[in-house]
Amino acid sequence: MNEIAQTTMAAPHGDMSFIGLFWQAHIIVKLVMLGLIAASVWCWAIIVDKVMLYTRTKRQMTRFETVFWSGQSLEELYKTLSSRANHSMAALFVAAMREWKRSHEGAKPALASLQQRIDRVMDVTIARETERLESRLLVLATVGSAAPFIGLFGTVWGIMTAFQSIAQSENTSLAVVAPGIAEALFATALGLLAAIPAVIAYNKLQTDVAKLSARMEGFADEFSAILSRQIDERT
Repeated sequence: MNEIAQTTMAAPHGDMSFIGLFWQAHIIVKLVMLGLIAASVWCWAIIVDKVMLYTRTKRQMTRFETVFWSGQSLEELYKTLSSRANHSMAALFVAAMREWKRSHEGAKPALASLQQRIDRVMDVTIARETERLESRLLVLATVGSAAPFIGLFGTVWGIMTAFQSIAQSENTSLAVVAPGIAEALFATALGLLAAIPAVIAYNKLQTDVAKLSARMEGFADEFSAILSRQIDERT
């Protein structure tokens, strides 16, 4: 601990800017600060990526619904979509139509449990699409819950080294105490800076995922009803 106190005493305490507080901090506190800054940058990268992804997914859903309900033949729409990568509702449609066509191959169509197979295929597709939309959201939840405690650890360590410095110098004036306390509290501020946007974004993005998932489930129910009527007409 004497080594820690000597390190703190040797540091210049004149600069109270953010950069100055960082350079004056103990090496442990510096590592905490760097980790929190990296976590914050990572969270913002995820947030921007997810906002763009969800906006694009909503547009794709709206565009697909417009085409689907326009009266275009399901066979033509399937031929158009089956040759390219699809997501959300288009992926649901292609998966269901692929199972439909497979069941009608051969001399004797397999219609006995076709409805159940189609529903199962669409459920699996919805689960896969929801997982794709939710990927990396756990990072936001983890940073949101852990960052304040990591920042608090840096603060505790910084205050401890500041008190050691005070004990060594035997000077309790505000000029001696304030810089060390400010360095320590800066770690807590960085923890909150990383945690607050992460928590807010996580809640908002999870709500968006739930809405997109519900929209896919609604389409799956409607499309399943359409196919069910066609199955009944053929049996």
